[in-house]
Amino acid sequence: MQSVFKRRTRRPHRPFQPLQRAVALVTALALLCASGLASAASAMCSARSPAHRVALVELYSSEGCNSCPPADAWLGQWKNSGSTQSVVPLALHVDYWNSLGWTDRFSQHRFTERQQMLADLAGGHTVYTPEVFVAGRELRSWSQPDSFQSRVGKLIAEPAKANVALEIKPRPGGDVFDVAARFDSAAADTATRLDAYVAVYENALSSQVGAGENRGATLHHERVARQWIGPVPLVGGTAQIRRDIRLDDAEAIGDHHVLADRSGVVAFVENAATGDVLQVAELAFCP
Repeated sequence: MQSVFKRRTRRPHRPFQPLQRAVALVTALALLCASGLASAASAMCSARSPAHRVALVELYSSEGCNSCPPADAWLGQWKNSGSTQSVVPLALHVDYWNSLGWTDRFSQHRFTERQQMLADLAGGHTVYTPEVFVAGRELRSWSQPDSFQSRVGKLIAEPAKANVALEIKPRPGGDVFDVAARFDSAAADTATRLDAYVAVYENALSSQVGAGENRGATLHHERVARQWIGPVPLVGGTAQIRRDIRLDDAEAIGDHHVLADRSGVVAFVENAATGDVLQVAELAFCP
């Protein structure tokens, strides 16, 4: 056998050059196609909610409240968790502190209205900061790890009652994104209205506070809701939300630009009668 291999290795390679060139050409074309497919794939990112229920954690906060910074830091620990980790955080800055010495540049009146709505649906009469809702239900003991984990654990043990799918596609230039969200639920019927929402969030924000209870402090925020779309009712158990999101649109998101590398989208389905959030999905903006 050894002599056979020796004779073969001594043969000229010229007769095989056309075949080698053909193989090389095919390989190069395959690599080129693969590269093109990878580029096309990277141009669109997508996510789907899991089969189990996910906890949407809403923190109602304000830069004018001196008890809010610890809550902001608490929420920030889940900024990279994703729905696969069962916790999707959002910080919603309310505006009722703005008349008390410091105007929170991230505050929106719609977040004050949402906080009041969730409190009313739960039979409450007052709102405050910091206040935390998990899947649409207030959790006053959010700062106690056992209490929070117990609430989340009960939620993720339940099968999802809705499905959420998200797609984000950047346009040339990088400042405009096509965002598409689809919501489906077999729980929808004529007696129960389900609503769909989409929120655009931003991470790594900071403010130097010049007045109010936090005067002189530099505050840091994660998962701050900057744009809010909804409610959009599910009809026949289905809803779709499609928007062109311009990240540097000051009119839409305030005075500061939102950067794609630190921003993302959260989409969820909510029972309009109870405030219960049935399912959540989230997705970072494509690079």
